[in-house]
Amino acid sequence: MERELSRESKPSRFGAWYERSMAILLRRRWWAVPCAIGLLALAAFLYTRIGTSFMPEMDEGTFVLDYNSPPGTSLDETNRMLMKVEAILMSVPEVESYSRRTGTQLGFFLTEPNNGDYLVKLRKDRRRGIDGVMAEVRTRVERSQPALRIEFGQLMMDVIGDLTNNPSPVEIKLFGDDPVLLRQKAGEVKKLIEGVPGVVDAFDGVVISGPSILVHVDAARAAMAGLSVADVREEMEALIHGRAETSIQMGEKLMAIRIRYPLEYRTDMEKIEGVRLINGAGVPVPLSNVATVEKTGGQAEIHRERLRQLVAVTARIEGRDLGHTIDDIRRALASRLVLPAGVTLEFGGVYQTQQESFRGLLLVAIAAVMLVFLVLLFEFGEFAVPVSIFIINLLSLVGVFGALWITGVTFNISSFVGVIMIIGIVAENAIFVMHAAGELRATGVPLESALIMAGRARTRPILMTTLAAVLALMPLALGAGAGSQLQQSLAIAVIGGFSVSSVLLFFGLPVVYRLLVRERAQGVRA
Repeated sequence: MERELSRESKPSRFGAWYERSMAILLRRRWWAVPCAIGLLALAAFLYTRIGTSFMPEMDEGTFVLDYNSPPGTSLDETNRMLMKVEAILMSVPEVESYSRRTGTQLGFFLTEPNNGDYLVKLRKDRRRGIDGVMAEVRTRVERSQPALRIEFGQLMMDVIGDLTNNPSPVEIKLFGDDPVLLRQKAGEVKKLIEGVPGVVDAFDGVVISGPSILVHVDAARAAMAGLSVADVREEMEALIHGRAETSIQMGEKLMAIRIRYPLEYRTDMEKIEGVRLINGAGVPVPLSNVATVEKTGGQAEIHRERLRQLVAVTARIEGRDLGHTIDDIRRALASRLVLPAGVTLEFGGVYQTQQESFRGLLLVAIAAVMLVFLVLLFEFGEFAVPVSIFIINLLSLVGVFGALWITGVTFNISSFVGVIMIIGIVAENAIFVMHAAGELRATGVPLESALIMAGRARTRPILMTTLAAVLALMPLALGAGAGSQLQQSLAIAVIGGFSVSSVLLFFGLPVVYRLLVRERAQGVRA
């Protein structure tokens, strides 16, 4: 410490300027109060201007196209439409390859046969970003195959969404006991959110399982014909699904041989009604004599959460951040949506996951503040030092939010982790400054002089530490290298907060500490 003081005590323009500046600031230290309030107000304003999201936005070079053909569409017809989609994909110059799945998806939920997805890989040497490619594919597919319902998303978020059963960034859950009313309100919500800027791929959440054939058996007429309701059911099951009568050996497996009626007897209503059932006496009885056959348009799937029936309206976001989009959706629903008694609304999806993650990280930040506060309290034996340091920590948020706003990066869980890191970094540098000031006070140096001398002595180490940290994180902040975008927001947050905190350590910390120990300082000076 004595070597550093002797080195920094040599005449220099910066040292002289710093001493004059700090002398003026300490004499007019009450100016620090409105300045601190102004910095906090600026931090709050910047937070409202930057976007918020769950994970950092990055170009993964791969995206997923989920598709749904109309309920009841045959596999041949679905394949015909998908061949058109594949032609569109291969005509896009940025697309390198793709793969398709039909009737299955990643995740632990029911998948209909008319559902599936494409996994599309883009070229590395491309001129457009992934958002531009997805926008072009979306427009061309919707124009070419309007019957297909499609959704787009990058691979990582799609996998996370499927595994957590929150596949969409926007999910509005409508709970109620009346399924007809729920579907009606879901349609209204879909129309309202479609007008919000940035919302794409909106879906009302009503999934039809496909057309069905209902056979209403007249038990009395069936009994007169020598048949029971169970007999009719078994015959119809054999008609539609077939019956496994025997099996053959194929390698190490036994493969069942299923016998069933030709296709026209399973799809044509007249053929089905004309099917002859064999009663116990061996007499053929037409199905139309004992039952009526009805073809329905299909049934809507019923979803429940915590034993409550729900319909989830979903959508994805393009060109905007998650937080501002949800705010606009809330305002649109609050002003134009009327919910009847018994129907409630909740937000889910990736937005719900983001809010839960932010709450968890906020608890982590509070715990970090308390632990560091205790360490500082035991080290210095007074409350003024840790309080001063954490005021500087709070003011450093201006740098975090300002850096994110300038670079156009959203505030997400990665940048939140950067804020937590700054708590320890600022406390570490502040300890050296306050420890040096305490040693000078112990030798009889007045408080204001000790604070100025300590700040001047620690100028070079703190500046070098800041410069080294900024240079080390700069490649990550610039997004250089594969996968760097995943931690880009963390690097930007740390650079912004660290840079501003270094300035505040030199000029703000002595002033704040001087305000908190006013009476003690006056007693020493006397």
